[in-house]
Amino acid sequence: MIVPLTELDFLYRALNVYGDYEAIVSGDLRLTYNQFGERVSRWANLMRGLGVREGDRVAIISQNSHRILDGFYGSPTIGSIYMPINFRLVGSDFDYILNHAEARVLIVEDSLVETIEEIRPQLKSVEHFIVHTDESGRTYHGWQDYETLLSHASAADPERANVDENDVTSILYTSGTTGKPKGVMSTHRNVYINALNSTIEFGLTHEDVYLHTLAMFHCNGWGLPYAVTGVGGKHVVVSKFEPAGFFDLVIGEKMTFACMPPTMINMALNHPLSEEQMKSLPRDRVRVATAGSAPPRALIEGMQERLGWQVIQVYGLTETSPFLTVSKVKPHMRDWPAPDRFRVQTRTGYQMLGVDLRVVDENGTDIEPDGQQVGEVIARSNVVMAGYWRQPEATDAVIVDGYFHTGDMATIDEEGMIEIVDRKKDLIISGGENVSSIEIEGMLYKHPAVLEAACIAIPDQKWGEVPAAIVVLKEGLNATEDELVNFCRENMAHFKCPKSISFIDALPRTATGKIQKNQLRDKFWEGRGKRVN
Repeated sequence: MIVPLTELDFLYRALNVYGDYEAIVSGDLRLTYNQFGERVSRWANLMRGLGVREGDRVAIISQNSHRILDGFYGSPTIGSIYMPINFRLVGSDFDYILNHAEARVLIVEDSLVETIEEIRPQLKSVEHFIVHTDESGRTYHGWQDYETLLSHASAADPERANVDENDVTSILYTSGTTGKPKGVMSTHRNVYINALNSTIEFGLTHEDVYLHTLAMFHCNGWGLPYAVTGVGGKHVVVSKFEPAGFFDLVIGEKMTFACMPPTMINMALNHPLSEEQMKSLPRDRVRVATAGSAPPRALIEGMQERLGWQVIQVYGLTETSPFLTVSKVKPHMRDWPAPDRFRVQTRTGYQMLGVDLRVVDENGTDIEPDGQQVGEVIARSNVVMAGYWRQPEATDAVIVDGYFHTGDMATIDEEGMIEIVDRKKDLIISGGENVSSIEIEGMLYKHPAVLEAACIAIPDQKWGEVPAAIVVLKEGLNATEDELVNFCRENMAHFKCPKSISFIDALPRTATGKIQKNQLRDKFWEGRGKRVN
């Protein structure tokens, strides 16, 4: 018997097994799984009543909210395509994405109404403009209220669409450092397999309390809205991450699991906690998954030694739903000295179940698994996207001979553990030697005065290009260029060390929080062709 794999299986299990258990905490709102299931039914019936049919696009632009979770399950129920969009973008971005996808329904949080109104005349495909607000009685001219519509929709079980597991369930627009966003088409099968892998690798159970610190628009919240639901865990919605509120929820809700990119971990570690708070912190089985960029060892060490929380590094891309690898200490490594264990955790990791992972040279030949040679990570798996929405050429450029080409450069060792050394475009080639910007940044993070660091290649007459670092210092602390350069030279091969260091108040970032190294590089390379020896 073949039954299509869809994310609805995760909700149905929760309803059948954990219906009366608490499912969602969002501000003062608390819902059981049965109550959440009713909202999902209302969402599906509402959208059908608005004329949404299979394959139609429903977009939502919002900070983290329980209302986004409604659509994660309501949309596959009726076979529509869900589009959580990055709320940090600007009007012109929303204009492009909504028109490119031809979204029929747009749901936004109230803070974005003014922005959308400015581009509303250009949004030719959008037929229904819906706003959600936490202000009781607040209305917006020309907008329908989300909760009012939901309350008037039928709570009866909707007829389930006859979807195939390879149908597209969501379109997620990437926020690259250059060019227009691309719409990544994820299938039901993609998100299902990713959620199962998350359940396995993070050890999720019905006792878990998951804090949604990660933006839900980002790779469907890394798939955790599905995985946590499937085991009957509790979702605690964090609308906006800030350290003080985060720790209040950690203690108040007894958090056991969260996903936090390195920048978020850094903010948490630099937040002062009282003695009482330190005593109240949950420590039993608390895990933090991190991805988005390579976490410096100092962050992993700080999280585990100061807070007692296990850090699990994962790696992947929006195009891979997102997880490809996981970095965990194997049983035979548990008795290793702490520095050696931390070293393992800073590496990118081993392939997850069902992922065929290779590291290849420019000719597509597998490199030696010696932990030294560098090649590009490519993958074949059920988590790889169906393609880019209405961009077949872009799809063909990254999926070649059945493998997705990540654009990430890595080494691989004899145990099959990979270590990302850089993005292709960020790898520094100085005098013929490969220099990892990630390695330099990791070293700078070890200096007590450094809050953030980014390393780039700058032109050099002799070597073609050399490493340079841009640093943000911690508030109240000082360090000089010479001090930081010498710190690196004392701990790294000299050819890898930054030749110059400049200081900045804040690093430029994309809307998803990635450092925009292209902006940092531009002033050095303006008017030059990139010269590499």
